Amino acid sequence: MVNEGPNEEERDDTPAPETELQADASVSVHPSVSVNPSVSVHPSSSAHPSTLAQPSGLAHSSGSDPENLSVIKVSRRRWAVVLVFSCYSMCNAFQWIQYSSINNIFMHFYGVSAFAIDWLSMCYMLTYIPLLLPVAWLLEKFGLRTIALTGSALNCLGAWVKLGSLRPHLFPVTVVGQLICSVAQVFILGMPSRIASVWFGANEVSTACSVAVFGNQLGIAIGFLVPPVLVPNIEDRNKLAYHISIMFYIIGGVATLLLILVIIVFKEKPKYPPSRAQSLSYALASPDASYLSSIIRLFKNLNFVLLVITYGLNAGAFYALSTLLNRMVIRHYPGEEVNAGRIGLTIVIAGMLGAVLSGIWLDRSKTYKETTLVVYIMTLVGMLVYTFTLNLGHLWVVFITAGSMGFFMTGYLPLGFEFAVELTYPESEGISSGLLNISAQVFGIIFTISQGQIIDNYGTKPGNIFLCLFLALGTALTAFIKADLRRQKANKETPENKLQEEEEESNTSKVPTAVSEDHL
Repeated sequence: MVNEGPNEEERDDTPAPETELQADASVSVHPSVSVNPSVSVHPSSSAHPSTLAQPSGLAHSSGSDPENLSVIKVSRRRWAVVLVFSCYSMCNAFQWIQYSSINNIFMHFYGVSAFAIDWLSMCYMLTYIPLLLPVAWLLEKFGLRTIALTGSALNCLGAWVKLGSLRPHLFPVTVVGQLICSVAQVFILGMPSRIASVWFGANEVSTACSVAVFGNQLGIAIGFLVPPVLVPNIEDRNKLAYHISIMFYIIGGVATLLLILVIIVFKEKPKYPPSRAQSLSYALASPDASYLSSIIRLFKNLNFVLLVITYGLNAGAFYALSTLLNRMVIRHYPGEEVNAGRIGLTIVIAGMLGAVLSGIWLDRSKTYKETTLVVYIMTLVGMLVYTFTLNLGHLWVVFITAGSMGFFMTGYLPLGFEFAVELTYPESEGISSGLLNISAQVFGIIFTISQGQIIDNYGTKPGNIFLCLFLALGTALTAFIKADLRRQKANKETPENKLQEEEEESNTSKVPTAVSEDHL
């Protein structure tokens, strides 16, 4: 099923609503213009100069044929690919939060401090920082399928290693299993925008990216809900070991099933590019392109740098809240471990709804800057309301305020991915989304440690106000990002538009044209 022949792939592809790009030999080119036959006549004006046509010719990504690049089609397989990715991303996210959601129970079972359990969550953030760039390079070198297989295999391995930690003195074994899962996460977090660009048409990319991110958020939601149900707060450690083993066996089985599905379903890319922007991206791909120069260009893009900072502040605040939620709720509502998990579930489910709705809205409106700013402002408002209602003594109020905050805070995550791709096209989606995630992990570690210490010493309200200050800073910086939507410009540039522009230019500059023709 993976290694399909050409005929099978053609049956698997269906025409997109877009008009096909065809290399028409009858298209007239102004006689004074010299065109290299190996170079696209109409490159994107947003492409970086160093990635545009060069005399030495261009290499097509992954061996794409020139004829295939002239046809725009979307594959029926695209939804299967994004759904399988979403599922194994969900499995990995569950393993990230499964310890923090019942922090006090694992503290009792292993006989360790709250900070030690917090590190089981923060190790996901810590391993991502040094490994992101090597994995992003591997994504460019070996492609989507190899990265998907590696991430899913590591996720499966980490899940089974944890089954060797079902004794109180085996805490180091569970740390090793969690570290393996954290390495798997590096192969997962940078994939949503890349899958969306490679497999989906111009009017589907934001929705597809939201669905891909949706899986990660669903995993966090299940991680808040299921562990408190499967692992009750009891004193007998032998019974605790039995309940923990049930949870570990379930996640190990699910991870194994998903690995098999990845092997069967995941393909490198469709036979035909799904959009004009992706077709142009293939045409401009160069095997000699410098990975370091791409990163340098990204950091020279001021709008992208601002987005990296603001995305990190928002996602870092979400990571800190997720890690410390159990401690905050139990502090005000003792014995409510199950409801603490349900509050976390409410935050993430509301965020998933926000993510899907924002993705659909972006595909229709293309208002990336405006939508991102509004969502950021509402995240700050939601965080302020949550901060000042947490200690009122009414759990139903916490459910409402936490859900409202989550709708915008978690819903912001796919917005950041898609906005980054727009601002940095035609640079690699893997690199841009990876840099966003590095920022999120750095701020996540800083916020988790800092807010944890503030909660322990001063209480939950000062700890949440600490996050509100940084969300206010992120809102202000978002207002300064300019909506330079480069990918949208590339999708709008059709050959017909280009010819009209050339005709207008020739009509307004007849004398130089005549001189050029006489000279020829």
